[in-house]
Parts: sequence; C-alpha cells; structure tokens
Amino acid sequence: MESTKRTVTCGELRAADVGKKVVLNGWVSRTRDLGGLVFIRLRDRYGITQVMVGDKASDKVKQIASSLKSEYCIAVEGTVNARAEKDINRDMATGEIEVEASDIEIFTTSQELPFSIEEVRQKDGTVVLPNEDLRLKYRYLDLRRDPMQQNIILRSQVTFATREYLTSKGFLEIETPTFIKSTPEGARDYLVPSRVHPGKFYSLPQSPQLYKQLLMVSGFDKYFQIARCYRDEDARGDRQPEFTQIDMEMSFTNREEVLSTTEGMMQYIFKKTLNYDLPAKFDRIAWEDAFDLYGSDKPDLRFDMKMQDAAFMADLADFNAFKAGGANAGRDVQRHKRSGLKALVVKNVADKYSRKNIEALEAVAKTYKAKGLAWMKVDAEGKFEGGISKFYAGKEAEICSKLGAEKNDLILFVSDENWQLACTALGAVRKQLGKDLNLYNPKDEFHFAWIIDFPYFAFNEETQGWETEHHMFTLPQKQYWDTLESDPGAVKGDLYDLVLNGYELASGSMRINDPALQERIFEIVGYSRERAEKAFGFLVQAFKFGAPPHGGIAPGLDRLIMLMRHEESIHEVIAFPKNNLAASPMDECPSAVDEQQLKDLHINCYDVEKD
Repeated sequence: MESTKRTVTCGELRAADVGKKVVLNGWVSRTRDLGGLVFIRLRDRYGITQVMVGDKASDKVKQIASSLKSEYCIAVEGTVNARAEKDINRDMATGEIEVEASDIEIFTTSQELPFSIEEVRQKDGTVVLPNEDLRLKYRYLDLRRDPMQQNIILRSQVTFATREYLTSKGFLEIETPTFIKSTPEGARDYLVPSRVHPGKFYSLPQSPQLYKQLLMVSGFDKYFQIARCYRDEDARGDRQPEFTQIDMEMSFTNREEVLSTTEGMMQYIFKKTLNYDLPAKFDRIAWEDAFDLYGSDKPDLRFDMKMQDAAFMADLADFNAFKAGGANAGRDVQRHKRSGLKALVVKNVADKYSRKNIEALEAVAKTYKAKGLAWMKVDAEGKFEGGISKFYAGKEAEICSKLGAEKNDLILFVSDENWQLACTALGAVRKQLGKDLNLYNPKDEFHFAWIIDFPYFAFNEETQGWETEHHMFTLPQKQYWDTLESDPGAVKGDLYDLVLNGYELASGSMRINDPALQERIFEIVGYSRERAEKAFGFLVQAFKFGAPPHGGIAPGLDRLIMLMRHEESIHEVIAFPKNNLAASPMDECPSAVDEQQLKDLHINCYDVEKD
C-alpha cells in the first residue's frame, strides 16, 4: 500500500463513486468469511462501508482478511464497485456500493471486548445495554457505539449553532474565572486549597452569576459563555457534579427581550441541527397556574390533561377525606386562594384500569406525601362505580357536568390542606398516566413553555424565617417593592424558567442593580450587614458605580442535548461523565494523592486515605 492515509471516510461513498480507487481507515465492525470470500464492515464516525476480499486479492490480503476480528483498526485500499440490485442494503447510506480490497494493513489489533460495540436488541426491539459502570470503565469503547457518536456529534453542532446565533445578535463570548471566592448559592461548593495562601481556599463556580453581573457593570451589554459549572450535590440522571450551561446576560433590557432572545436561539438551534420548526412564541404560564393545572412548575405539555378544582365536592357528601382540601382549609390554601381538593379526569379508560392499576397510581401519589388517591369510574349508564362512588350516588349529573366527565372515564382525586402538596401529588399521577397511556402528541415532539411570576420568598418552618426561592440577586417585581418587609409571602419575582417536555431547561431573572434594594433583600432573609459584606461585598460595591438594569438566563446544555436525543440521562450526552456516586470508573477519580502534595497544601494528612 503506497499510503495508509484515508482518501475518503466510511460514510461518503455512493453509486457515483463506482470505479474510483480509494483508501479507507477505520475499525472492523464485523466480518463474514464465506470460504474464499470475506466481507468486512468497516466503521468510522462518518458511517459504515462494506469491504469485500475476493478471488482477485493476493494470498497475503486474503490471509490478513481472515485474521481480522472486531475492533481491529485497519487501512483498506481498493476499488469502489456497484452492488448487484439484490444485494443493495437500503438501510445503509453506502449500501449501493462495496469496496473490493487490493491491500489491507492492520494498524493495531484489539483484545476481546468487555461488551459489544454492535447494538444488541431483544425480540421486542428493546436495546440491551451493558451495566453503566462497565460502560463508564471502558468509556472510550462505549463512545464508539453509534448512538453515543450521534449524541456527541449533536452536542458539538448545538454548541456551534449557539455561538453562531448569539454572535449574530451582538453577544460577546467572555470567559469568567473558574477559581473564585466561595459564596452561598444553594448547593455545596467544590473547594480548592491554596498552596501560597495557607488555610485559604478557592471555590469552583456553581455558576458565573456574579461575574456576569460585573461584566454588565463593566459595559459589556451582551455576554455569553459555554460555561463549566460545579456543584457538590448528589448526582442524578439529569445532574452531574460538573456540568455545562449556555450562560447569557444582557444590559438595558427587560424580561420580554430576554425571553424572545432565548426563544430565537432555541428556534435557530433546533432548525439548524434537527431541521425541526419550533413555534415563534412559547407558552407562558404563571407559576401558580402551572401547579394548579399540571401539578408542577415544569409541566410536560405534550399532552393536554389538566387538573381541576374539585372543592365543590366537599359539600356534596359526608366524605371526610375531602374536607381537608376544601376552599377554607390550611394556611397554604389561604395563601394561594386555591383549593387543595384536586381532580383529574382520564378519558375513556375506565374499562382498562383495574383496581391494581389504580393502586399503582396511588403509590405514585403517596411518594409525594399524599394521604391517598380517591377514585371512581363512570360506567356505560353514566353512573359512578368503584372507589368512593357510594358517597356520590345520585350526584352524577352535577359532578360530571362540572368536571367534564363522560361514560367510561376514570376520575381521580387528591385532597390535602396543603394546596401545593395536593397539586404536586396529583401532578405526578398525571405524568405517570402520560407515560402509561402514551398520551404524547406525535406532532408536538418538543414542547417549550415559560413559567413566570414565581414567589420570591418561601417561609422555612424549621428556621422560622424567609428564604429566596431563586437567588438573592433576583429583582422583585416592582409593584411589591413597597411591601417587601411587611408581606414577603405575597412578593413575586421578575424571574422565569424555561421548561421542555417536563424538565426545567433554564432558569433566569432580571437582577437587582440598586445597592439599597439589595440590602433590603439581605435583611429579609436574615443576612446581617457583616455577613453580606463578607460574601458579596465586591458585587454590592460595584453596584455603587452606575450599574445598568440587567438580566439573563442559563439553559443547561447537557439537559438540552439529552432531550433533543430523547435520552433518559445526561450521562448519555457527556463524553466522560461521572457515575451516580460522582466517581469515574475509567480513571478511578477521585483518588488518593501523595502525602507530600497534601503537606504542600497545608492539609492535615491523618484522616486522608492512603494507597
């Protein structure tokens, strides 16, 4: 072989290339030896090409071809031939051709694989994956699998599209520090000890929040960054100790501009990478309405099953469980002026749902602290049957009219004196029904929505004090400024969440730029002047030099790619993620370090694990 350098990739040859002499590089996906005729599927990240070694090949090439095993890394020189009509593989982009090898060179061989790179499916079509820790231990092999390749490719494409869009809108990409001052932002910080400043620590950023606000003070009115962030919290399927977000901030702006800019960015990303058209405007739902109708501040809107107020039923029968959720019950109900008795009508399933099925839904509700899940069915005659039907016999017409229930419908109820608890529990049941009944609209593959008008403060029963729902730099809506101290529970923030298919994708807000207003917020949440000065003094000081009005948002890149690829975990869209114990089986981090390194960092070595 004159040169082993590839002239084409394994995904680009077509019928128009018949007769060309080419060199391919890649990995052996599989081989078939038919006795004198060897077929090799050669793979790279661009696709698969079939290579054929036939009678015209030299004995040396035939011998090499017969010795090939899965994942050998090789070069193939040969001529592009057309496949016979009966042999065309319509499932392969290169399926009309094959390359007849005249020479093969083995770059490297491969040991026996710990798991198959080829997709393994059960009879029902379900993909069988190896144990996740095994996949993470050999992540470099896992990443050779086509679904993982497509995930990482899409991630790269989305990142590039993001940069294209924001740059076209006048945003500047500016890096902020990754060694910063530790400040309270909700989760625990990852701390980095300083060698040259004994006993002092840097923190890895949970977000670039403070620095991007300082950039607004600096006069850079449109900033973005593909930002690495770190939070020392328990890992879950959609969380990692280190993650990436599309961090954005704008000056001289308002909520409407931030939302429309984000909508435009998402529209551009989805069209550019998936050729998918998002609507020009996303739904906007007030926080209280989101809980009242869907039981969540991140509702899945791909199906239209809304929860309903069923407070009227507390007065229709002597059913004590419903008294707790009536319109006059509980401080939480009074605060939101909404009933804690919620109903869900599930259309045309009464004949399909057994008591066992309903008990499974009740278990879901109880997971979210509901005391139970009441139910009854509407039979073929329009009468109630099962569950709590005996309490409401004879009231069918009134109840069905108010709830919009019909024959063969299943009606589910949760009642609690805590309005939000009742909504959350029945909302979880709604979400489960969406999965169980596959209620998703096939034309609504990606449903975005804005959740707005969040409560600014939440009352902590343990500390008997107020806390911010978001962060302390969020701007309260202006109509509440005069009553911040006298009625914190009524205050709404000028903040917004972007949700997609039942996941929170981004959180953002307009920011406080007035030092006096910022100090009032610190006082309400119990931050003394000294504590606030110690944690955030540099930011408040900056606000005293003409801080512009500003606001921003930070969509999670990992979660966005996960949803675009319909994956269940962000592990699937990160090249080298940690497992659910925040560890990496591949390189065995976190790991012990030399005692001398610890001494250099002024760390007591007695309790540190030794190798």
